[in-house]
Amino acid sequence: MNNSEIDDLSETIQLAKRQQFDENPRDSRDNVDDTPHGDEEQREKLIRLPVGRVKTIIKMDPEVGFINQEAVFLVAKSVEFFIESLAKEAYKYIVQVKKRTIQKRDVESAIDNVDTLVFLEVTDFKKSEDNI
Repeated sequence: MNNSEIDDLSETIQLAKRQQFDENPRDSRDNVDDTPHGDEEQREKLIRLPVGRVKTIIKMDPEVGFINQEAVFLVAKSVEFFIESLAKEAYKYIVQVKKRTIQKRDVESAIDNVDTLVFLEVTDFKKSEDNI
């Protein structure tokens, strides 16, 4: 992830925080949070994926010893953006055939036809074993 992508992600997070504040305006006295994890709770509200599960998956990498909560948040938010992007690409294919439900084959079509998603292609091991 390059610096411009990180900056874009930070701007998106800040925008989400502002939108959340605008939707739930509170008295200035309510902005003071006496709990030490208030910032963490607010951060968790901005993402839909379970932070604990994301952290567990990250820690499955043997090279990762310790991971900062901010890093877990950024990874979770990035994954959300990626899933949203993949779903939008798959949606383009169901609109063309006038369907209303995205299925596995629609996601596979998006992966096959979008250059930036090529890394998701799964090689079919069964076919390669048959050719041996």
